[in-house]
Amino acid sequence: MERIQKILSAQGICSRRKAEEYIERGLVTVNGVVAELGQKADPETDRIEVDGEVLKERGEMVYFLMNKPVGVLTSNVESRKSKIENRNREERTVRDLLPQELQGKIYPVGRLDKDTSGLLLFTNDGVLAYRLTHPSFDHEKEYEVTTKHPIKDGQLQKLAEGITISGEKTKGAMVQRLSTDRFSIALTEGRNRQIRRMCQKVGSPVKNLKRVRITTVTDNALKMGEVRPLIDIERTQLLKSVGL
Repeated sequence: MERIQKILSAQGICSRRKAEEYIERGLVTVNGVVAELGQKADPETDRIEVDGEVLKERGEMVYFLMNKPVGVLTSNVESRKSKIENRNREERTVRDLLPQELQGKIYPVGRLDKDTSGLLLFTNDGVLAYRLTHPSFDHEKEYEVTTKHPIKDGQLQKLAEGITISGEKTKGAMVQRLSTDRFSIALTEGRNRQIRRMCQKVGSPVKNLKRVRITTVTDNALKMGEVRPLIDIERTQLLKSVGL
């Protein structure tokens, strides 16, 4: 038996402090009864719900990989109308690219901005999502970057050592040159539009940005916009890489 807030934190649903807030607001139930702060439960035998959603057993977890195209929003909702420049234009989301039977059942792990393409994981595993996205776990995500102009060795060195953005220096990164205007960079953090901002700071704006690896997961053959389930060995390696 464990305190409910500890169970929710271990499942990657939220932090313990946030779990306490959910409990105080009456959003958590155990076997159909509204939970109380400090209450204990058994995640193996008790039915725990958070805002009406049942915590899933690990055996029910599924994992999918998408190659997200440029121009598609990372969002759990369906296509939405864009208000940019007062135009009623539909913007596609990653949910639209999922097979109908998976929509609303699996969710993207982290984000790729609209102008970035590449690998995006989908799952119903809250623990995995938490460990891949929380900065304290330091899991690598690798990107291939094409700059608008040739990038110098000194600029790449600065990117590897860390760049100060909004008063805070980025963590060190693994950087490897691929050509005069292309390089790969592996980050263990994920600030908003981080690579674009880093390149802008060293005077070499990004032309194209693509994510090619998420910790142990990579796939050079997955076509743009396609989705596939992880095979057994990929799933095993991924879960092992985050300590599950």
